Amino acid sequence: MFTNNWEFGDPAFEDVSGSELETIEIELLLSGIHRMYGYDFRNYALPSLRRRIWHHVHAENVSTISALQDKVLHDRECFERFIYSISIPVTEMFRDPELFLAFRRKVVPLLRTYPYIRIWHAGCSTGEEVYSMAILLHEEGLYEKARIYATDMNNRSLQQAKEGVYEISKMKQYTKNYLEAGGTGSFSEYYTAKYNSVIFQPYLRKNIIFAEHNLATDTSFNEFNVILCRNVMIYFNDELRDHVHGLFHESLSRFGVLVLGAKESIHFTRYSDCYEPLDRVEKIYRKVK
Repeated sequence: MFTNNWEFGDPAFEDVSGSELETIEIELLLSGIHRMYGYDFRNYALPSLRRRIWHHVHAENVSTISALQDKVLHDRECFERFIYSISIPVTEMFRDPELFLAFRRKVVPLLRTYPYIRIWHAGCSTGEEVYSMAILLHEEGLYEKARIYATDMNNRSLQQAKEGVYEISKMKQYTKNYLEAGGTGSFSEYYTAKYNSVIFQPYLRKNIIFAEHNLATDTSFNEFNVILCRNVMIYFNDELRDHVHGLFHESLSRFGVLVLGAKESIHFTRYSDCYEPLDRVEKIYRKVK
């Protein structure tokens, strides 16, 4: 017969605090999602993940994380909503204009020496930064020999990125960003306004390939001259961050360029000695070994 030394009311039984129970529920939820759907969030930073999970608990009108797990594992549509809420897209055209200005000045001269350019936007969200890059390359006379691979694990975000349709109310800010990023034309020439939305010109999409890719579980799929992954790894723990840096190192050509977000760095990873900075402030690095 199975026996244990715990009894209800025993202090040892009551040591399982609410925070510990919450952690157990989160671990079970993430393990179930990984086994059922193949999406691996187990190495995402816990504080940010916890907030997003509780947001989705309330959105699904359930009271516990365990109840959310039951719903996610038995309802594919609920799972799709969960994926979208966990990977909430936060982006804009020419986000951090100083980065794009530095890219024009320090990376574009290198790209001019290549007969063909492959660029990977990893974690492209709804595509605003992808179209920003297409515009930049167009203005620098490089777009015709470039191919941009835009990937994300969130299929709903990818669909919006493919359509290239955005709210017209955002164009004022996007125009300001474009000019501060060194734009050489009129930003309004790149889109057509219709009702409360704008759609970006078809020629900006012709050299872009949109595809699903999960940085936590998927492997390298090509060799690239430039990889941009901005403000994505801030949600990862050290183990997953190191894994993704390994993926990028494997995917970059010799002297390829890696662009990270403002709060991210190549330092304190096992690949730090493999790069030299092109711009320390804007987190632009060149692979040297």
